[in-house]
Parts: sequence; structure tokens; C-alpha cells
Amino acid sequence: MQNPQILELIENLKGRRNYEEKKASKLGFNSLYAYFENKLLQEKTALEESARELEITKAEEKLLKKEEKSKQKKTCGCC
Repeated sequence: MQNPQILELIENLKGRRNYEEKKASKLGFNSLYAYFENKLLQEKTALEESARELEITKAEEKLLKKEEKSKQKKTCGCC
């Protein structure tokens, strides 16, 4: 249940540990571990959301390019 990544983050806080503990308690977390667990979860969901948005914009761009190519075809050869 203990995530080694979170434990490593807590160990490496050094001088910022008191600051992070105060911040965690202010936000309503029971422990520093729970605070960092939530923080990592939020970062992961933000990355996933940005990846989804990127995929959607790429798909939209492909559709726009296909529509532009089909509109560019003219019936006469002079234009």
C-alpha cells in the first residue's frame, strides 16, 4: 500500500517538510503521505486529460484537412 515514489518525495523534502505539513493540514489531509498521494493523482489525471485533448485536436485537424482537399477540386482546369 505504501508507494515508494511518495515515500521518496517525503524523504527528500528536507527544509520544506514543515511547509508541506502545514499546507497538507490546511487542505484537510490527515498525513503528509495522503497529501502527496492526492497531489500525484491530480498530476496524473491532468496529464491524461491533456493527452485526450491533444488527440481530439489532431483528429479535428485531420478532418479539416480532408474537407479542404475535397473543396479544392475544381471542374475546370484553368483555376
